[in-house]
Formats: sequence, C-alpha cells, structure tokens
Amino acid sequence: MVLQHKDWHAFALVQSRLDEEGRRIFFAFGAGLFVPALPTEENWLSAATVPHKKISKTRWRPLPPGSLQTAETFATGSWDNEENYVSMWSIGDFGNLDSDGGFEGDHQLLCSIKHHGDVMDLQFLDQERIVAASSTGCVTIFLHHPNNQTLSASQQWTAAHYHTGPGSPSCSNAPCTGVVCNNPEIVTVGEDGRINLFRADHKEAVRTIDNADSSTLHAVTFLRTPEILTVNSIGQLKIWDFRQQRNEPTQILSLTGDRVPLHCVDRHPNQQHVVATGGQDGMLSIWDVRQGTMPVSLLKAHEAEMWEVHFHPSNPDHLFTCSEDGSLWHWDASTDGPEKSSLFHQGGRNSTFLSHTISNQANVHQSLISSWLSTDPAKDRIEITSLLPNRTLSVNSLDVLGPCLVCGTDAEAIYVTRQLFS
Repeated sequence: MVLQHKDWHAFALVQSRLDEEGRRIFFAFGAGLFVPALPTEENWLSAATVPHKKISKTRWRPLPPGSLQTAETFATGSWDNEENYVSMWSIGDFGNLDSDGGFEGDHQLLCSIKHHGDVMDLQFLDQERIVAASSTGCVTIFLHHPNNQTLSASQQWTAAHYHTGPGSPSCSNAPCTGVVCNNPEIVTVGEDGRINLFRADHKEAVRTIDNADSSTLHAVTFLRTPEILTVNSIGQLKIWDFRQQRNEPTQILSLTGDRVPLHCVDRHPNQQHVVATGGQDGMLSIWDVRQGTMPVSLLKAHEAEMWEVHFHPSNPDHLFTCSEDGSLWHWDASTDGPEKSSLFHQGGRNSTFLSHTISNQANVHQSLISSWLSTDPAKDRIEITSLLPNRTLSVNSLDVLGPCLVCGTDAEAIYVTRQLFS
C-alpha cells in the first residue's frame, strides 16, 4: 500500500481478468486499505446556508480573457421550493481568508430574482448574462447589473420545450433539462427530445430539431462550434452537426446492451474527442468519439446517480463529479508526480475499471494522448479525493475555475474552496 502526502489518500492493488466479451476488467481490491479520517468541514470548505432553498445548479462567473484574478462571483439556481430563484453571490471581499483557503462567515448574497419553475440548468453566456433552463420548458437570459446589484430578464423563450402528439394537451410544457452556451449561440435540450439552437439577439429559434430523440435528453455540450453532443435516458451519446440540414445525428455511441440513463456530459477542454459522462448507476465513463461506439474506460464510482461531471477547464487531468449519494469527488489522472503503480481507491469501497483497447493509437506520440485514454490503469494510477468530509444530502451541482470550486446541495447549503490544488 502506498500513502500520499495527504493522509486521507490510500491506494489499492490492481489485478485483472478478461470478461465474456474479451474486455479486460481491472479490479481495485479493498483488502488492507487505510481509511483515515477526512478533514473537517470547518477547515477545508467554506459553507453558506440558504434557508428553504435546495440548490440545483452552481456556476462561476467567467473571468475576463487574460485575467490573473481568481474567481469571486458565482450564480446559483434552486429547485423543489415554493418559490425558486436565480441568485448571484460574492466571496471576493467578504470575510477573512483562513489558513485553509476557506472564508470565515457566510458568502455574500448580491442579488436574486424569482424563477418560474425549477432551475434545471444554468450557464453563463458572458460575464453579465446567464441562461437559465426551467422545468416549465422556458429558457431565460438574465442580465446582472453590478452597479446596483440586481438581476433582470433580458430575453425569454417561453415555450422552448413542449410535448406534442396523441395524449398530449395542446399546451403541455416539457422541462428544459440542459443548456450550453457559446456566445452568442445557446443550445437547449429537453424532456421532449427536442434540440433548439438560439441566438441571444434573435427572438425565434435559429434551428429546431423537433424529434431529435424519442427519449429524454438530459444534457448537452459543444464538441466544437458547429457540433454538439447530447446524452439521453437510454444510455446513448449522439453527435449533431448544425452544418447538416438533415435532422439526424452524425454518430451514436452507447455501451452495448446497457440502457442506463446518462445524466451528465463534459468535453475535454483541449482534446475535443475526449468526453466524460455519468449516469444513474454512478459510473464514470470516458469516451473517445473518434474510436468506435464504445467507451474507452468505465470506472465504478458513486453509489447513486452522478449528477454532474466537469473537467477542470485549464488543468484537464483533473476531473470532478458529484452524486445523489452526497459525495463530491476530485479525480486526478495527472502524470507529473511520482510514477504511478496502482489504481487509487478511497473511502473503503471497491472500484472496478473496464478498459477497451485503443488499437489505432499505437503510432500516436504518447504526449498527444490524453491521460484519460490510458489502456492500463495499473501503470497510470487515478487518485480520488473526497472533498466533503461528511456525507450530506444530494450534491446536485458543482463548478470549477482556477483553484476555486463551488457546489450546491439538497441540504440547503453551498460549499466553496479556493485552494483546490494545495
């Protein structure tokens, strides 16, 4: 067993075998694992209580290009409350920074605005505008006015998503489940299986794919400017190219025989072909969309649904996930430390790693291959750190920017740290 510099890290030995389909399965055995106490909430994460508001989404406001500042302002959305809100918060000038990077006292609420329905997703369009997806099917652009600290609705598409067909009422709204922005473009997906392409300066949709999917679309991300990738409730990833007039995906990926719903997706910021997904079974899947239709690797992770997965935007060897089981994890696949000799295992639970051979990459220089596409986890150890000292209610959302992380929970609390890598 190998212990790292943080005393709550522990590693497990790896053995492997072939399954019935010839895939090599890697097991991280828990025997003899050291499971020490985790750091306390008070000395690692700064927490703010949000009375009577379950937090569904948290997002850092983007920094200006070339800025050397650290993140100071973030937005939240709420759900499952009598009244839901989109809110802006500040941590920059509030309280004193303690020795562990947290702030003494609660975070400062700058402003809030009522939001009709649950906030299903939240994405910044730019530094002042944020797009909210609603359970009512509505999509709204909110404008933040920093001079007087208010929010106002600057644009709204009231029926972006709705059910049609036999048995559907004429005005049956469908939840808008996901949104992704590439200013001025906004793409939304919904329970109705519809994909919308909006522009912030247009009142109507630029493009709509009405029957993009027969199942619920849960999340969407850009692969590159004209291409998006969606995940659905039957375990499929679909790639769409807006340059094509046909309303059909250019590629469909899925795990053979597996129809487990996928809830979240994120694209590697530097290598657009590398994608991470998470779903109902808590499994973390890494995909190379250039290589076939199967995931490159599967890692058994959380004990319940994985709600969000995010590559770090400037340090993508680091990845973050959160779950219905109340956990928030930091995955480290970097290779800049000591030679990695085993698969990391934390928290006293066995983890399983399934790796698929990448035969077409043998002639690619190793430095050009993402650390997430390794075919041998016994040589490329993944370290996992639990970022919350105690299990809480569902951790619904997280966001990372520089050394800062923010997450929101069903326990009516927001957690923030500004020292992710210390």
